[in-house]
Amino acid sequence: MTKRNFNHRAAMIAGVTGGVISGLVKLGWENILPPRTPERDATNPPQQLLQQIGVPASVTHATYTYSNQQLPVVSYMMHFGFSTTFAVAYSLWARKHPKAQAGSSALYGLGVWGAFHVGILPALKTIPSAKDQPTAEHVSEALGHVLWMWTADWVSAAVYDRLTAKDQH
Repeated sequence: MTKRNFNHRAAMIAGVTGGVISGLVKLGWENILPPRTPERDATNPPQQLLQQIGVPASVTHATYTYSNQQLPVVSYMMHFGFSTTFAVAYSLWARKHPKAQAGSSALYGLGVWGAFHVGILPALKTIPSAKDQPTAEHVSEALGHVLWMWTADWVSAAVYDRLTAKDQH
């Protein structure tokens, strides 16, 4: 594919699709290897960040009920918004520069983890400093971000290829 054949619309759709599906994978991962203790997760990082900018706890802790369980709707909105935003950015870059991406979705995922969980969120006092986070949190988040981006990349590549198949002929 040449840059001239790059399809922005298809890359965006592919990124959104990859972001949603990889967001589901990341949620599943966190059920297997939870990154935080229940006490630290009583107000999770997305909720804490929103509260820091003035969103009231009554909103950040809003839930919906499914199967008699209270689920954190605002946390899920933040989770999927984050996942989709970064998956779309990766999809646009990877589809436009396919040779440059070679295996780098794992590095991209680690970079996002490092930027947010080691840098930005601790600097904002949303989460503890990296040295004060438990090893289990680093392991879960680092590996989870790699798995998240592998999934986003695989899904977005497949979707992009299907959407642009007619362009190849």
